[in-house]
Amino acid sequence: MTSLDLAGYLIAGLMTAVALWRMPAALWGDEEDRRRRALWGCYAGFAAALWTKTEAVRTALNTSPVVDLAVLIKHYTSTLAILAILSYIVAIYGHYPEDGTVPRHVRFARTVQHVAAKASVATLILLTVLFFTVVDRSVPSDRFVSDHAGQWGAALYMSVFYLYLGAASAVCAYQWALATGNARLRHLRVGLGMMTAAMFIGVGYTVSRTVFMWVSVVHHPGQGFARTFDKATELAQIVLFALFAVGASIPACRTGWRRARLWRAQAKLHPLWRELMTAFPDQPFEPPASLLRELTRFDTPADLRVDRWAADIADAVEKLRHYVPDALVGAAAAAAGGPGPLADAYWIKAALAAKADGAPAGKAAAVEQRHATDQDDEVAWLVRVAAAYRRTDGDRARALLAPAERTA
Repeated sequence: MTSLDLAGYLIAGLMTAVALWRMPAALWGDEEDRRRRALWGCYAGFAAALWTKTEAVRTALNTSPVVDLAVLIKHYTSTLAILAILSYIVAIYGHYPEDGTVPRHVRFARTVQHVAAKASVATLILLTVLFFTVVDRSVPSDRFVSDHAGQWGAALYMSVFYLYLGAASAVCAYQWALATGNARLRHLRVGLGMMTAAMFIGVGYTVSRTVFMWVSVVHHPGQGFARTFDKATELAQIVLFALFAVGASIPACRTGWRRARLWRAQAKLHPLWRELMTAFPDQPFEPPASLLRELTRFDTPADLRVDRWAADIADAVEKLRHYVPDALVGAAAAAAGGPGPLADAYWIKAALAAKADGAPAGKAAAVEQRHATDQDDEVAWLVRVAAAYRRTDGDRARALLAPAERTA
């Protein structure tokens, strides 16, 4: 196995991993995710195409009863993947404010939408006809372009496919270059920039191979030169797909990282939230469940659930103020060595103990006021309080109530 063949397996595996990773959101996500089904279709199509290029798969298919079958399957799946990515571009970039002038790139995207489907069908039909009529398939090939160099039938067949592939690459490069310039977030600029670079490589790949095939018809190249050219352009295509797969995954990685942070926040808030909701069972929308059950509730986005828990905790603390004296805030701060998350944790645990012991509800007690700058800041503070809450001793917290009541 050559290093080029090994790289082929690696890039096919990478594209397959991206397709599998993005599949749940594409098939079962919300409306925003469903719009990305087309992009997932592109990943899946190109993953299938790349596997047909690997040494083991192409050898098995090319030596099957249908000689060079790997080439035909590769072009079928690639054509469908291209149609999917063009549909994605139209869905993402083909909208604009209704009261505004239609931007040029939107008009361009709409033109692509009208042409792409018909062009795909025509390309598939023409490829099939040419493959079984004018392409010389008397001997199975290993590297189709170099093995068929100098044959006008193969040159015509490849030109049809490269015309479709090159035009699609140019469309993607144009749209993603515009999007890169307009992107405000750094991770989006990086991802779109990599995808734009990949499409420019794609344009160069198709043009160079088309020129090579037709020049070879007039001036038949040596086998060594043909193989070197084939391997060089194959290496360029591997770089293309690496840039595309990584670039398209960068924004999703950021989203995945945010989800992981939200799940981590849920895990840290859960003990405190569950204990407070148990004390006030009428407050939550649903009875608190185990952490595993809460983390696997896919009917509610993680960010919405964390925000709701933060609001639940704040509401429960407000209710607890009616069961404790004003002096508890000072006693909790003294026990914690000063105001902070640990002082809040002691106050909450002592207040829960007071309510559990049957303290009558009265006027709202004084608390340490803290003003969060935004929702994320409030959640971060509550996470620190919840972590401190797990470290507090229940008996010590309950003991704070007696001196606080005497001071009140």
